[in-house]
Amino acid sequence: MLKKYKNWIKFITLIIILVLVAYAGRIFHLDTGTIQRFLQRFSLAYASLIFVLLYCLVTFFVWFSKDIFFVAGALFFGAYLSALLVWIAEIINAFILFYLVRYLGKGFVDDSLKSGYRNLSEKLSQISFLWLFLLRAVPLIPYRFLDLAAGLTRISFKRYLLAVILGSPIKIFWVQYVLANIGLSILTKPYALAEYLLRHKILFIFSLIYPLLVIFVALKLKPNALSKK
Repeated sequence: MLKKYKNWIKFITLIIILVLVAYAGRIFHLDTGTIQRFLQRFSLAYASLIFVLLYCLVTFFVWFSKDIFFVAGALFFGAYLSALLVWIAEIINAFILFYLVRYLGKGFVDDSLKSGYRNLSEKLSQISFLWLFLLRAVPLIPYRFLDLAAGLTRISFKRYLLAVILGSPIKIFWVQYVLANIGLSILTKPYALAEYLLRHKILFIFSLIYPLLVIFVALKLKPNALSKK
């Protein structure tokens, strides 16, 4: 009897986890100062390890806390080291969430949804690596939603992991570099980012190209465009 409803039980478990994650995001709050003061107690090596562990733990359960860790990491470690640590943590989170959803949700979705979903899943499983790379590189779809979507489809984890490893650093380094140089003023002064970019032409040019790439990806997000030719 239980075997018959195995996929239902798994899916309900997944929904409960996601609801708890959403609820935790409402009640759990951190600030950059608290994180920095905590990290100051340790040597650089231990602080780096603790930052990665905290990032994985907190941002996995409280998805919308990532911005706090971006800022705290940039201010405490600087642009280069914080980008490396965030990148490592995002790889770990992608692994955990992908397999959590793949194990708890995919069986139910495959059994319950109509053939239209199966056809879409099949097309997404054939998505070109370039598109996987672009989806991770541009700030269009949050990483957690990409992890969820990849886990529910037939995309192989090896291909998705390679896109995570190669695509994520572009977005992560840009964010960490800007935050490390602007500091907390980006949270309090609306024009701090614009003023900084105007003073740094190369970064300004790259920042102009970046939203154009986002628009390009958004316009091309169609099943036919995503599939291999």
